[in-house]
Formats: sequence, C-alpha cells, structure tokens
Amino acid sequence: MRTASLKAAISLLAIAPLSACISFGAKPPPSLLTITSEATVPAGQTQSSATAPTITILVPAVSQMLATTRVPVQSSATDLAYIKDAQWVEPPARLFARLLSDTISAKTGRVVLSTSQSFADPGARLTGELRNFGVSATGDEAVVTYDAALMRSEGHVVEKRRFEARVPVSEISAGPAGVAINRAANDVAAQVADWVGR
Repeated sequence: MRTASLKAAISLLAIAPLSACISFGAKPPPSLLTITSEATVPAGQTQSSATAPTITILVPAVSQMLATTRVPVQSSATDLAYIKDAQWVEPPARLFARLLSDTISAKTGRVVLSTSQSFADPGARLTGELRNFGVSATGDEAVVTYDAALMRSEGHVVEKRRFEARVPVSEISAGPAGVAINRAANDVAAQVADWVGR
C-alpha cells in the first residue's frame, strides 16, 4: 500500500513541471474592443409595428479576414496583418449589425425586428457584406466598407449600394484604432439609415 502511494507521489511530481508549459488558449489582451452607437432610442420609448414600418436587419456576410475577433491592418493590396493586443469582444459582423439596428431605429423611427420576430411581418429587409472593418496602414486611417442590399416592403425590387467611411488613426495600436473604427462605423450606419429612411 505504501509503495503504491509512493509511486503516485512520484508520478505527480513528474507531471508538475509540464503543467507550467501547457496552455489551453491564447493569452487574452488587457482589454477588449467594442463599438457603441451615437444614435440610440431613449429608454422607455415604445415602438409599434401598428404605427411604424418594420425592417429586418441581417448580420452581414464577411470574408475570412473579418471572420475573427482580431483587428486587421492592410499594409498593401496583398499584405495583411493584425494589430497586437487588439481584439473585439465579439465578431465584427455582429457588432456592426447591432450598430445598424440602433442607428436605423433611432434615426428613422422604424421598428427593427430580429430574424425570429420577422416571420409575421418582416417589412423591409437589409442585408449585405461587411468588406472592411479595420485599418489601412498606407493611409493611417480606419476604414469601414459595407455593401448593402435593401428590399423595401413595397415590392420585390432589391436596391444595392456601397457605403464607406475613413477616419484618421493617430497610432496603429489597439486604443486609437478602436476609437477610429467606432467613428467610421457610426458614419456608415448613419449613411445607411438616411438611405433606408427616404
């Protein structure tokens, strides 16, 4: 019995140095980035599809470059890197879809529906592709590009339009890049809201 206990203790001591070498994931950055809407519906305000048109906003498609929580830096037409210690709290497509929802609701008065809520009355449908959501090193600027496709509730005609905003970045690092991308994303969302609301 004593020999078995001794063998178990020796086994544990042999494994102990390995535990310091094993990592079950990348080390998280000091903080995570997010975007916030500059236009929001006041708390307590009721919206009703009986008195306002509805719109369903789908999460945009993205390329592999944006199918991650990391922040891309385009240094040339063919070279791409990611900003060290810069990471979104969730994928950019979801952040941008939420920003569009908040901005369109606040600026147009439309009732924004989720996909699950839209079965009864989808109203207009907004979808598209988020082409850029990062930094261009050649111009030292944040770039947000959204190719939108809108089907207004009046018919089955699809309207397409590209929206883009560029905001200077003081430094290509997590903090300044996050602030500049937030401003560019809000600019694009406001442009989309004006287009949807007309």
